[in-house]
Amino acid sequence: MADSQALHEEAPPTLHQNDALLPHGFTPFHPDWADGNCTNLAAWVCGIDDLRVLPYRLPDSLGNDNVRVQIKAVGICGSDVHYVKNLRNARVSMKEPMVLGHESAGIVTEVGNLVTNLKVGDHVALEPGIPCTCCALCKGGRYNLCPDVKCFGSPPVNGSLSLQVVHLASLCHKLPDTVSLEEGAMCEPLSVGVHACRRASIGSHKCIVILGAGPIGLVIMLVARAFGVLRIGVTDVDEQRLSSAKKLGADVAVLVSANMNDMDDEVAAIQRAMETPIDVTFDCVGFTKTMCTAIKITKPGGKVCLVGMGHDKMTLPLTAAAAREVDIIGIFRYCNTYPLCIELLQRGKIDVRPLITHRFGFSEEEVNAAFKMSASGGNAIKVMFTL
Repeated sequence: MADSQALHEEAPPTLHQNDALLPHGFTPFHPDWADGNCTNLAAWVCGIDDLRVLPYRLPDSLGNDNVRVQIKAVGICGSDVHYVKNLRNARVSMKEPMVLGHESAGIVTEVGNLVTNLKVGDHVALEPGIPCTCCALCKGGRYNLCPDVKCFGSPPVNGSLSLQVVHLASLCHKLPDTVSLEEGAMCEPLSVGVHACRRASIGSHKCIVILGAGPIGLVIMLVARAFGVLRIGVTDVDEQRLSSAKKLGADVAVLVSANMNDMDDEVAAIQRAMETPIDVTFDCVGFTKTMCTAIKITKPGGKVCLVGMGHDKMTLPLTAAAAREVDIIGIFRYCNTYPLCIELLQRGKIDVRPLITHRFGFSEEEVNAAFKMSASGGNAIKVMFTL
């Protein structure tokens, strides 16, 4: 939160109806923090299920390497919902109110003095992670693993669900005329799919299974198909999500349960439905049961790619996996993906538009309704804000 230390030195916070729900150590939002002279508005998480559209002051100086972007499209990610519901996502917790959002695209309205790759009026997709660029991982091209990376909407860094943001020009990827701003915002989740498929060496003639038919599972499916896979199976506990997967091109859809006792029967059902050995399994859930299932269904010499982060700790049959030489790999966000995502969209190799099931404006009422819709599941895949 901008200038939060100075703001915290003001009068003690007044009690809000949701303040009683705040965890120990979380600083409540103080009404005096809102800058009445600031015209830039953003969606702030001020507590559990406490979303407010409030002023968000950006730096007065643009900076030589930055651009100012008028945000036009922002998608809701599952991590955003976790912050709204729990003030934390996996091991990362909020300590004070924060602006959400990291799946975004917009129009450049101002450029820094040293910016040469963009001009005012360009449509851009914003890559949200800002690496240090100096460490060995950054210099080696794996900047997503930079220990000092700062990412939109990941505490303590404010996000992009805002009328305007300032961002590094090098992380604002120009969109061609044939790629919409909504599609540009979808480059962020699509990047997860591209990175996962690259890590798992997905290519033609592969047969894969995706555990979890949420937005990330579905984008992995779309990317894998664009990469030339032969056969795709998808599992989920929700029949509606499986129906969406089938409509988007899954060859096999298997309904599973959350019960560990059902796992052996489900393993047999998945293998039977696939009709051919499974080269790669993507776990987009990240629970003990889904990882155990992934290890068991994957053929000897195959790969399991852990994408979801549902459980921080798991008990897995690693000895059995080693005996069958099933490689277990993980991913964290992505790197060097946006140019390929834009190319795939521009060439029509991937169509992300069917994933956008709901659209909302940017009033406080609509922001709350959008997050409620995204959290409810059902037929909601990707909920998108139009600013």
